[in-house]
Amino acid sequence: MLVNNAAHCESPDTVDALTADGLERHYRVNAIAPALLTAELARRAPEEGACVVNVSTDAARAFPGQIGYGTSKAALEAFTRAAALDLASSGIRVNAVAPGPVQTGWIGPEAIEEVRAIVPLGRVGEPDDIADAVVFLASRQARWVTGQVLQVAGGHAL
Repeated sequence: MLVNNAAHCESPDTVDALTADGLERHYRVNAIAPALLTAELARRAPEEGACVVNVSTDAARAFPGQIGYGTSKAALEAFTRAAALDLASSGIRVNAVAPGPVQTGWIGPEAIEEVRAIVPLGRVGEPDDIADAVVFLASRQARWVTGQVLQVAGGHAL
């Protein structure tokens, strides 16, 4: 099993602040590294197969101020679907989770209420919410699931 959970996000991340170097940093961490790690797993996978779970974001659907981050994670989602097709014959499943706002220390106390107001389930996500989804996608219960991006966002960005 491989879980690709690296992320790189810079600020500002708007079109008018876009640079080749900044965009490259986003893509190297958020799209290229997971693709290369998945390729290595495919070369080394046991005969009975394996699974890959990529961690994307709901920002892959487009949010203001998320140009490099969002588009690089959208590329990761496209890679997830393409790799699932390429690796299915080897028994390797490839899926992704797309978290919404999760409290990992980046949401300050003053912003918690703002975030709660825009999430239909009315709360900020916790790391366990995402971990549980990853565990499910890596488990035998998801043995017939491949090429999917599971939104784990409390309804945010529907």
